[in-house]
Amino acid sequence: MNKNQSGKTSKFYTKPFSFHADLDSFIPATEEEKLQQVLLRDSSSFWQDGLKRLRKNKIAVTCILILAIIILAVIFVPMFWPYSYEQQLGIIQGQSVDGSFTNLKPFVYGTTELERIANGEFVFPHIFGTDSAGRDYFIRVIYGARISLSVGLFASIIVLIIGTLYGSISGYIGGKVDLFMMRIVDIIYSLPEMLIIILLSVVLNQVFKTVLTGTIITTLGPNMISIFLVFGLLYWVGMARLIRGQILSLKEQDYVLAAKSIGASHSRIIRKHLLPNSISVIIISTALQIPSAIFTESFLSFLGLGVSAPMPSLGSLASNALQGVFSYTYRLVIPAIFIFLIVLSLNLLGDGLRDAFDPKLKG
Repeated sequence: MNKNQSGKTSKFYTKPFSFHADLDSFIPATEEEKLQQVLLRDSSSFWQDGLKRLRKNKIAVTCILILAIIILAVIFVPMFWPYSYEQQLGIIQGQSVDGSFTNLKPFVYGTTELERIANGEFVFPHIFGTDSAGRDYFIRVIYGARISLSVGLFASIIVLIIGTLYGSISGYIGGKVDLFMMRIVDIIYSLPEMLIIILLSVVLNQVFKTVLTGTIITTLGPNMISIFLVFGLLYWVGMARLIRGQILSLKEQDYVLAAKSIGASHSRIIRKHLLPNSISVIIISTALQIPSAIFTESFLSFLGLGVSAPMPSLGSLASNALQGVFSYTYRLVIPAIFIFLIVLSLNLLGDGLRDAFDPKLKG
């Protein structure tokens, strides 16, 4: 004999093929029985759900910690570090004082520094040694990481703005406009980026000599400015295609038709309905664009098309280290490790953001 929720014996369960209803089965449940069936879940937004899933991803959290340490280092270390990235330690007022500062190994001091230590003074150590010009290598690596991260950040912002606007307009309007805009994208895809960077560098070099001499922009140099221009001219096409494909599938949804029926403008539909529902694609594409831009900048700096000397970048540091790769191998290994950590962490973080914010993977 079985019992129903009220604890009474029910004939309905003992005779499953009977057509007689058991009235005891229709007795209202008590408040305690109702509470047992209620599954409470705190209300949360799209961002809160995504962040909860992201925190459960141990690899992504580890990458966030690594990036946070590197970002804090490149921001705050130059504030208290006693050496600058362009300071040649053995030269004072343009005169060579001590040549022992060149090519120092890690935690090794120059002759004058040893004399100061012998006199009881404190001398800050050279953690990564010095380069062939007698400059502290640690602070140059820090500045190089700062340049690489800045390039990745600003390049991703440029790609995000241009790609999102272009792709959303093309996908929403459709028809001949979409066909024409996508043919422009195909043409841009066929342009050789390296050739354009070299040509822009030559042109901007002349402009810097005649117009922008002595300005802050000259610190970066024509090569770096040309890299930013190429990112703005060429690198947004991938983002535009992704956004266009997402908009093409979303604009046929019922909520878009409802917005049109109440007289919503095209710009409002894109801003308030289509782009917010494409946020997962935008976040993932932007996160994966940063390491691509950093790697491109490092590669171009390695070839001598990056920042102008004496401003360092990780790619230029690795390129300069080739001159003494057998004698001072660590000078090549250190910037390579920084590039490896930054690019790998950003790629894995992008994968974690995809798993966390892609609604198709929810659950």
